This record gives sequence, C-alpha cells and structure tokens, in this order.
Amino acid sequence: MSRALRVLIVVALAAALGVGGYFYWRHVQAGSLPAGIAGANGRLEADQVDVSTKMAGRVVEILAREGDFVARGAVIARMDRAELDAQVAGAAAQVVQAEKAAAAAAANVAQAESQQALARQEFERAESLQRRGFQSIEVLDQRRAQLAAAEAAVAAARATEAQATAAIDTAKAGLDRLKTLAADTELVAPRAGRVQYRLAEPGEVLAAGARVVTLLDVGEVYMTIYLPAAQAGRLAVGGEARLVLDPVPDLVIPAAVSFVSAEAQFTPNAVETRDERDKLMFKVKLRIDPALLDAHREQVKTGVRGMGYVRYDAGVPWPAQLDVRLSK
Repeated sequence: MSRALRVLIVVALAAALGVGGYFYWRHVQAGSLPAGIAGANGRLEADQVDVSTKMAGRVVEILAREGDFVARGAVIARMDRAELDAQVAGAAAQVVQAEKAAAAAAANVAQAESQQALARQEFERAESLQRRGFQSIEVLDQRRAQLAAAEAAVAAARATEAQATAAIDTAKAGLDRLKTLAADTELVAPRAGRVQYRLAEPGEVLAAGARVVTLLDVGEVYMTIYLPAAQAGRLAVGGEARLVLDPVPDLVIPAAVSFVSAEAQFTPNAVETRDERDKLMFKVKLRIDPALLDAHREQVKTGVRGMGYVRYDAGVPWPAQLDVRLSK
C-alpha cells in the first residue's frame, strides 16, 4: 500500500469519525434533555410576498435584483404609463369643463332669482291696487302667472346647478381613479425584505396580476417542528424556545412559540389506545424576535436546518447547553 493511499484512508476515517461524533453529540444532547423540555428537528422559514402587476402592461424598468434588501414602500419596478398619462390629462380637462358649466349654472340661478324677485314685486303691487279698485282682476291674474313662471325658472336653474356640481364630483372621481391607476404602475415593496426571485425583465408585456419579484420577509423568520400530543398540548403561545442551527452549532438563538396547530399533522391508521394517541404529532412554530433579526438581517437565511427546543413546563430551567449564545 502506498504512503499516499494510507494518508487518504486516515483522512477519510478522521472525517467519518468527526461527522459521526457530531451526530452522536446531537443525539446525546437531545436525549439528555430534562423532563419539561422537548426538542425536534426543523428548518428556518420566512414569509414570502409576491409583488405583482395590478393591470396589464409593459415593464419599463426593474430596480431590484435578486439578493437586494428593499425597504417598505421602495419602488421595485415601473410599468409603461404613457397611455394613462394621456387619460389623466383628458380627465383633468373634463374637470375644468365641468367647473365652468357649474359656474354658468350658478349665474343662471342668480338671474332667475332676480326675475323671480321682480315678478313678486309686480304681483304684490297689482294685488294691492286690485284691493283698492285700481287694478283689474285680469291684470292680477297675469302677474300671478308671471310669478309662478319665475319661481319655476328658479327651480329649474337650481336643478341645473346641482347637476353641474354633481358633474364636477364625477369628473374629479374619474380623475382620481386614473391617477391611482397611474400610481399603480410603480410597483412598491409592501414590506421590507430581501428579493428572493426576479421573475420578469424590462420590455416584457405582463398580464394583470403577473408576478414581478418575490420578497422574503426577513423580519418574520421561524422554525417549524413537530411534537407529540403529550408535549404540544402543554405548550403556551409566547412560551420560550431555543434554536440551534446546523451551520453554527455553537450558537443558541432565542425564540418564542408563535403557533400550535389545533389538529394533528400525522395520524396513525387507528387511534384507539392512549399510547396511539400519544403518537399524534402537532405542528409548532418557533418565531425569532424581529428586533434580533433586524440586527443580523444580512446573515438571515431560510432553508437552514437545525434543532428547535421548547419548554412545556415553565418550572424547569433551561440546561446549560441551551443558554442563549449569539456569538462564539
């Protein structure tokens, strides 16, 4: 056997022993947990948010690349808005036209009210003269008819004014709608996060609702584990938890129980005895504090596997190996 081959075998054995030792340590650690504390394997996950188009159109610009961190409200992409800008200009002109029509209607109301006042004065004068015998009943009837016509003209003018005012509101509503549509051509981040996928490129014509980018909310990161009913049933939402990740086994990350499923995720074929019921597994989410995530957001990654530990008996202290350690 050559010397190089012997060296290679020694290196391979050392690596195997190291890996085996690590997994043995993990097994011993999980098995040495005190009563009241449970552990299970899982992986880090985070909420994903799709940024999509509201209407069909051509993509003009995409400002975010995969891996970029974007703040809430930051512009991620822009759609072509030339046609909408023209419609906004037309709607603005309609608002001006409606306001002028309303002004003309108000002037007509003033004129009709003036005619009504004159007709009322003439009617009252004719009525006074008729009572004293200086005016015929026919003239009084004419003045009464003129007053009625003037009052009807005022009512018609006021109705026209109200219609013109409503037309202003309608035109302004149409303008606001188009402005909103124009604003929606700028796609913004609904929350802060890291760009996970870039799903479109400038120049592409997309349908309404098409996804442009997918954001990973690194402020909402959690590990999902599964525990038997005997342990999950005693957990309290908000209870303390610990995470130990495979890439950094020396660190212990604090977390909290944020969700305990109300239904079992794994159910045996027949659940008849208590032992079988104890085999029911319930999903539990362990959420990392957003403030801690924000302080280390550049290091936050999803898909990382590790162990999650929960304390279902508040009276049991955490063992020394699960004391919080955020740095080596």
